[in-house]
Amino acid sequence: MHFWQRVLVNCILFVALTGFFQSNGNFYVSSIWIALVASLILAILNASIRPILQIISLPITLLTLGLFSIVINALMLELTSVFVGASNFYFSSFGMTMLISVILSICNTIISNHFTNC
Repeated sequence: MHFWQRVLVNCILFVALTGFFQSNGNFYVSSIWIALVASLILAILNASIRPILQIISLPITLLTLGLFSIVINALMLELTSVFVGASNFYFSSFGMTMLISVILSICNTIISNHFTNC
């Protein structure tokens, strides 16, 4: 999947997950434009900071058989929340951030596999 396709897919996923988790106040995105900005910032963070974090955390990732990558994904989402602003893009806890990162990863994998098979 190309860069802009991934940004748009993440934007749609952010809006969909907001609708699913907003009733509890666990995950909040103020508008679709904020979701677009957040997905763009997430893509930039994943391209720039995530590889450095993966190299630094390689020993613990190997010890946990790759499960620590969920924590790295959650950290990227938390950084996105910091850059976008907590009033516009909000997670209630780090556990909720990890759950959202797992759901985003699964959905992105399914959608990426669909685009590569077409």
